[in-house]
Amino acid sequence: MTKPTTGTPRPRRLAWSDPAVRSIIYQVVALCAVGGVVWFLVHNTLHNLAVRNIASGFGFLSREAGFAIGENMISYSPADTYGRALTVGILNTLRAAVFGIVFATILGTIIGIARLSRNWLVSRLARIYVEVMRNIPLLLQLFFWYAIISETMPGPRQALKPLPGVFVSNRGIKMPWLVGDGLEWMLGGLVLAIVASVVIARWARRRQDKTGQTFPVLGVSAVLVLALPGLTMLAGGGTLTPDIPVLKGFNFVGGVTLSPEFAALLIGLVVYTSAFIAEVVRSGIQSVNHGQWEAAEALGLSNPRVLRLVVLPQALRVIIPPMTSQYLNITKNSSLAVAIGYPDIVSVVNTTLNQTGQTIEGIMIIMAAYLTVSLSISFFMNWYNKRIALVER
Repeated sequence: MTKPTTGTPRPRRLAWSDPAVRSIIYQVVALCAVGGVVWFLVHNTLHNLAVRNIASGFGFLSREAGFAIGENMISYSPADTYGRALTVGILNTLRAAVFGIVFATILGTIIGIARLSRNWLVSRLARIYVEVMRNIPLLLQLFFWYAIISETMPGPRQALKPLPGVFVSNRGIKMPWLVGDGLEWMLGGLVLAIVASVVIARWARRRQDKTGQTFPVLGVSAVLVLALPGLTMLAGGGTLTPDIPVLKGFNFVGGVTLSPEFAALLIGLVVYTSAFIAEVVRSGIQSVNHGQWEAAEALGLSNPRVLRLVVLPQALRVIIPPMTSQYLNITKNSSLAVAIGYPDIVSVVNTTLNQTGQTIEGIMIIMAAYLTVSLSISFFMNWYNKRIALVER
């Protein structure tokens, strides 16, 4: 049987009746319209700045800032540049976002599981928490927590002492800390322990698939995380000295400080967002077929092990996409810190543009900072979501 021959395709005619041609023309026109609007806005802005003799550009970043920042993760003084001041603000924002994501995930997961508890009281309390916290605006919650910490806590001389070396007052929370060149070695050891734990977990999974034998991954990982940083510091010859806070005069000296502003921001972000995360976790668990519970219980697994080993791994495929949105919300909602005086990127940029008049550049810096952080979170979460997604054969 011979295959039918196909004739040569006719050349496409550039006619308006051709849908492909029309779609290309529409896209070109739309692109030109958007480009024209952007050009008009940029040209009009530059013209207005020139008429008012307002300098434009980012040259101000190399000038001396001249203002202090109450909290900083790196060394900073008013003699430093605006660029370093903005770096301090970005790091403060990242600190609030990272800690907020970690603690909100933990609290939200616990409350989401409690929503499904067979205990009537536990499930009702979790439901009340969710309904109350997610229906009160975050800004009001920040004001509430800041007022609680700054006005109801005693002064430094009457500070509460819940643990040895820990002082709670209206100046914040003072805790012991470690100083010395061993911190870098310990951080390197911690990273090495995390990498080793990931490698061991993958090896244990492949081993279990082949032999059916389990391996105590959690125990070994815990030992590595606890022991390896200290061993790395000793091997590198680093030293650490405990820095205990001591009351001198009207305030504490030494240790590390958790300021009232940061504490109020962190509590507000965690309490507010954990209510939404709880609903995400609850819906993810309920999406798993009830037969999975019954099959696991038939094998003799306890409810906690069924939840950890059978249900949650399957629920993650439903939980991860909406959880990404909640992580982005924490990052963007941290911009409300300016309302309670926490020096995040928004607060630092506001001070900068008040001194320099570089309003457009300052707003662009804020937008670029939040866009970069948000896209980084989205990229990581999308990568993780692809790794745990079911692959059809």
